[in-house]
Amino acid sequence: MGRVSVPPPSRPAVARHGWAQAVGAVLAALVVMGVVAALGLWAAGAADIPDNAFPRVVAATVITAVGGTVELSGNAGELAESDVGLSVIPLSVTLVGALVLAGGFLRPLRHRAVAGAGELAGWAARIAVLWLVALTALSFAARQTFSLSLSDLGEDALGDLGDLLGISPRVGFTTDVPATLFFGLLWLAGVLILALLVSRGAPLPGGLLRFQESVRPAAYAMVALLLAWVVLGVVIALVVAATRGHAAETLAVILLGLPNLVWLALTLGLGATWNGRVDGPFGLPMPHVLDEVLRGREVADLNLGTLAEHDGRVWWLLVVDAVLLSAAAFVMARRSPARIRSWQHAVHLAVALALTVLMICLVGRISAHYGLSVLGIGDLGGDLGGELFLRAEVGGAVGLALLWGLVAGFLGGLLARRARHRGEAVARGPG
Repeated sequence: MGRVSVPPPSRPAVARHGWAQAVGAVLAALVVMGVVAALGLWAAGAADIPDNAFPRVVAATVITAVGGTVELSGNAGELAESDVGLSVIPLSVTLVGALVLAGGFLRPLRHRAVAGAGELAGWAARIAVLWLVALTALSFAARQTFSLSLSDLGEDALGDLGDLLGISPRVGFTTDVPATLFFGLLWLAGVLILALLVSRGAPLPGGLLRFQESVRPAAYAMVALLLAWVVLGVVIALVVAATRGHAAETLAVILLGLPNLVWLALTLGLGATWNGRVDGPFGLPMPHVLDEVLRGREVADLNLGTLAEHDGRVWWLLVVDAVLLSAAAFVMARRSPARIRSWQHAVHLAVALALTVLMICLVGRISAHYGLSVLGIGDLGGDLGGELFLRAEVGGAVGLALLWGLVAGFLGGLLARRARHRGEAVARGPG
C-alpha cells in the first residue's frame, strides 16, 4: 500500500499578525497623520512659526487628533498677565489616521470567518503597546514656547509701552502625557472596535456572532454616511476654491478641519442647535456665514433658522440629510438578513444615528480664548483678547437623531423589500 502523505501543520493564525505587522500598521497611521497635518498647517501659514518649531506644532496637532491633551500657557512678565487656551480636534487628521490604522488592523484578519477572543485581544494588544510608545515620544516632542510682539496685537500705543518696559509676552504649549496616553488609548480602542463592527469580512469571536446581524449593517451605514458628507464637502470646497479663490485657506480647511464643518452641517440638517460665540481676532473657517451668526453676541444659537437669516441656501442641508440618510437606511437594510422586519430596521438605524450624532457633538466642540493686560491697559477678556466657542445642545440633537433614524430606517426597510436581500431564498418552480 502507498503511504498517505500528511500535510505539515499550518502555522498558528496569530503568526500572520505579529509584531512586524503591528509596527507597520502604527507607523503607517502616524506617517499619514503627520503628512496631512503638516500640509494643512503649511497651507494655513504655520510654516513661518519662529524657532524652527513647525515640527513640534505638527506633533501637537497629531496629539490632539487622537484625543490627546495639549496645554497652552502664557507669560507676560511681572508687569503684565496673560491667559490663553485652545481646545479643538482636527478631525481631518483624525479621520485619515483612523482609516489607515483600521485597515492595518483588519488586513491580517481578512478571509476569516471566526477568530478567538484571545487571538483578537493579542493582536490588538500588540498595536496598543506600540501606539502608547509612539504617543509618548510625540508627547515629549510637542513642546514649544513663542514670543509675541504687543504691536502685532493691533495696539500701537501698547506696543510702544511694551518696548519701553521690555515686556515680551510668551505663549507656549506642552502635552499632558498621562491624559494623552489615556485618551489616545481610548481612541485606539474605539477605532479597532468600530473596524470590527463595520467590516463584513472581519472575524468575530463565536460568542459575538449573534450580534452581527443587527450591529454590523447599522455601523457600516453610519460610517458610509459620515464619509459621504466628507466627500461632498471636499467637492464643494474645491469648487469654491476654483471659482472664488482662497486656495490656501481652502486647502488648510480640507486637510485640518473639513469633518468638523461637514459633520456640523449634518447635525444642523437634522434640526440640531449649537451654541457659540466669536469675539476678537478669532474666526471660524468657511463658510463665513457661521462667523456672521456667532460674532458680536454673548451666546448665539446656530441652527437652520438663524443661518437662513443670512443665507437661505442652508435649507438645502435638510434635503441633503434626507437623501443621504435614506440611502444609508437602504444600504443597511440590504446588508441585513431578509428576515429583519422594517420596524427592526427603524430601531437599529435610530440607535446608530443617535450614537453617531452624540459622537459628533462631543468631538466637534471648539473652545479658544486669549487675553492680555499690561499695567491695567486692556483686560484678559477685552480689546486685547478674544474668545471662540461652539458646543451642541446634546439632548436635543440626540433626540432629533432618534426620530430621523426611526423614520428613515423604516422607509429603508420598506424600499429594500423590493430588492433581493442577502440570504433571501428564491422560489423555484416544479423540477
